[in-house]
Amino acid sequence: MKFDEIDQKLIEILADDGRISYVELAEKIGLSRVAVKDRIKNLQEKGVIEKFTVVINSEKVGKKVSAFFEVDVEPKQLQQVAQNLADNPNVASIYQMTGPSTLHMHVLVEDFQMLEIFINNELYAVEGITRVESSIILKRFKSRTGYKL
Repeated sequence: MKFDEIDQKLIEILADDGRISYVELAEKIGLSRVAVKDRIKNLQEKGVIEKFTVVINSEKVGKKVSAFFEVDVEPKQLQQVAQNLADNPNVASIYQMTGPSTLHMHVLVEDFQMLEIFINNELYAVEGITRVESSIILKRFKSRTGYKL
């Protein structure tokens, strides 16, 4: 889907502040409030804007350890394993990756003890997983909210 400059500017402003009012957006873009509202509605209907949400600082709510996992899965069990892991409240995101039935997973937990419990009691307990590799985030420089068109 192609975007004109106005749509790109709307998305950029909304990505920075999803709570901005239509009036403020209209002033920044140079359109009427109604025109801005219609454009946003159109972007939602086309699936460009999936939803409006809040970005929570995981450390401020007690989730101080952030880790990524590469999880290889038996191909026949990929969907079931992915759904099982996606249902876990510690899993922030999970994606199917290219390669031999690999899932890429982001996990947020309170501390290293909880990470160990997650790995041993929740991750390794899932039937169908053949290999797990993990990396712990030391510092975040950019996240998905930093994406620009």
